[in-house]
Amino acid sequence: MAMDVHVRDLRYFVAVAEELHFTRAAERLYVSQPALSKQVRALERHLGVELFRRDPQGVTLTEAGAALLPHARRVLDAWSEGSAALEVARVAARSTLVVGMSTSPGRGGLLPAIRSRFTAAHPDTVLRLRQVSWEDPTAGLADGDADIAFVWLPLPDAERYGWTVVAEEPRLVALPDTHRLASRPEIDFADLLDEPFLALPAGAGPLRDYWLALEERAGRPPRIGAEIAGTEETYEALVAGLGVCLVATGNAPLITLGGVVTRPVRGLAPSRFALAWRREDARRPLVRAYAEACRRVAGGS
Repeated sequence: MAMDVHVRDLRYFVAVAEELHFTRAAERLYVSQPALSKQVRALERHLGVELFRRDPQGVTLTEAGAALLPHARRVLDAWSEGSAALEVARVAARSTLVVGMSTSPGRGGLLPAIRSRFTAAHPDTVLRLRQVSWEDPTAGLADGDADIAFVWLPLPDAERYGWTVVAEEPRLVALPDTHRLASRPEIDFADLLDEPFLALPAGAGPLRDYWLALEERAGRPPRIGAEIAGTEETYEALVAGLGVCLVATGNAPLITLGGVVTRPVRGLAPSRFALAWRREDARRPLVRAYAEACRRVAGGS
């Protein structure tokens, strides 16, 4: 005998068993009395037993109905607890925003200012910052670990994402202070073409090419001195003389810690730092609100 029944059927059964009156049970359940009677009859047929005796004096539980009642109550209580737990999880998911980044945005207190503006409008939302390796140029967006992220453009699979540009900054060259070009106040990119460059991991895709300035090399392949996947690695590789690297102006303080200098470079387009999100999430209220806070802070409003 098949015993799988709907939670609704158990709810109807328990209501009638507690009221011992179909009309009052129907009112309690906000359904019509005929619909309730029909559903209980269907449950009895499904179980192969009568759950209620119906006679002119009223409704009473059969022996089978009395046996089922405590178990049906436990099922309904468990389902109620499960539904409540699920709702808590839903609310938590809706009220938590994970912000990915590979390096701290810095830039004149940009991140605290965005947080302040965002939380003022959404005080119950939890903001979580997720630091991501440079091996992931999407800073957690691609694998779903971040809801929104600070990234450098261009992004791989760019059609998957929307973004707002936070800052446009000149690309500087970072090099050891003992390098032959370090004494120059400004350097032509043409003078860097034969230098070994520090490169992002291959998985960074177009972003690796961008920081190697492939577009400005006119087809001339770069020399790779070493691969780097973080700020500390970059600094150590520079100090060790493994190569030079391009860096955005706002990130220069992260690697000029002693023994490393940065210089402006002529002949390079500026870098673009952006806040990005997956296009399918563009209508999510928290994503939209954080992006709007970012736009206002970046725009100075």
